[in-house]
Amino acid sequence: MLLIDSHAHLTDERFSGELPGVLTRAREAGVGTIVTIGTDVADSRVAAELSVAEPDVYASAGVHPHAVAEAAPGAMADIESIARENPRVVAIGETGLDYFYDNAPRRAQRSWFSRHLELGADLDLPVVVHCREADDDTSAALRESGPATRGVLHCFAGNARLLDTALELGWYISFSGLITFSKFTGADLLCAVPLDRLLVETDSPYLAPVPHRGKRNEPAFVTRVAARAAEIRGEDPDALAAATVRNTRTLYSLEE
Repeated sequence: MLLIDSHAHLTDERFSGELPGVLTRAREAGVGTIVTIGTDVADSRVAAELSVAEPDVYASAGVHPHAVAEAAPGAMADIESIARENPRVVAIGETGLDYFYDNAPRRAQRSWFSRHLELGADLDLPVVVHCREADDDTSAALRESGPATRGVLHCFAGNARLLDTALELGWYISFSGLITFSKFTGADLLCAVPLDRLLVETDSPYLAPVPHRGKRNEPAFVTRVAARAAEIRGEDPDALAAATVRNTRTLYSLEE
């Protein structure tokens, strides 16, 4: 079974010194490609450098909503430069809104989110969106950005209204190890996503799926996410895996 981990954080310090082994285990598990996600300017630069060094790794560039309060005034210009200068940077983000932790003022989060959406449209790159307890404002931002902006709602845990908005606008929906947890209550929404809009991810090193819960997550474990998604949806695991690979390649314009 070939898979793509559509969202990981390989630059996280929890992988420090261990990345060669992490990548080897991913390849052995059949994970042929990993998209590593930038969370601020410095992290996005490192992610871009990693994508050049590793042929099966691509990167994104963005400022996470947790980080916007500390971002320098020129950070968006830096993100644009990183994206323009490196063809292996295939997306803008991680951006979005997080009203659960509220690590940055909500007004600032919304402003930075809008700027990321605009940059994605300007560069014709998809946008990787984080949403936590901000479904209505996220829906409004997607609608305001219009059809010129495309992307993915990653680690989806939103409500039906947000899902409907994203699907109506042509966006993709990605699910993480959350769907393997006993407390997962979004099975109906997972089943509502058309197969041609579905992605799987680890969000590693966070959210390790069962039976690895409580440990550091890594891209090899995306196989658990895909298997559980197929089980919940009542679909053939190989067919679902193949569909998520096609979808991820389409979204990010990845090479075969």
